Amino acid sequence: MHHRNEHDSYNYVSNMSRRESLKWLGLLAAGSAIGLTAGCTKALEDDVAVSAKEHWPDLDIKPVTAKGYGQDPNLVMPPESPWPLTLTADELTLVALLSDYIVPREGAIPSASELQVPAVINEWVSAPYEGQQRDRIKILNSLAWLNDEAQLRFKKQFVALNEKQHRAILDDIAFLNEQTPAQFQRIGKAFLRFKELVLAAFFCTPEGCKDIGYLGNVPIAGDYPGPSDEAKAHLDQVLAELGLSEYAYID
Repeated sequence: MHHRNEHDSYNYVSNMSRRESLKWLGLLAAGSAIGLTAGCTKALEDDVAVSAKEHWPDLDIKPVTAKGYGQDPNLVMPPESPWPLTLTADELTLVALLSDYIVPREGAIPSASELQVPAVINEWVSAPYEGQQRDRIKILNSLAWLNDEAQLRFKKQFVALNEKQHRAILDDIAFLNEQTPAQFQRIGKAFLRFKELVLAAFFCTPEGCKDIGYLGNVPIAGDYPGPSDEAKAHLDQVLAELGLSEYAYID
């Protein structure tokens, strides 16, 4: 996220191609509990009780009518533009701003927006699959809620607020627990899903993997040493508990 003061105008523009964002969509779906499964969007996206104190946009969000491109998408060469993208420029900027509060730049590790996470979120909420369209309802309503809340508190759109004002709102919704006031329960649950998607998209990137210390496949100098004695003993114990000792590790 670009550094700015409260009087600056911040506009996020993605330089990620559709082919690239579609690849990340497939990777994100493959690594989550929500795959690319066809189906109709359910009108009610969660079972959070509505508080009389809360405001909720409850937007009339039309389902995506484009066809998907299968449950096993081609991640090497996906189709160029199988469905239209959902987020407006203002919504994408808001997603970028929020993403960088969730994953800010730390030293040499780029922020979420620098790694084009907002473009992946845009692809996710635009995809014509049941799980993605449920998230579409949550996220579009959440973005509208944030702007409504910013207007109620500070008479401005969320992106026009300064960092202190941003955090005043985010601190109320970003740490959902039993102590969260009733009027923030529904947005808290929706924002939790947004955080999950941002983090999942970030850690799909090579830079995100590096941030958590995952090296991937690396060569081992010399002969492969094999599993440790502790690992073999643990495996033998698990197999015994499952009644599969005949498959125990044997040198």
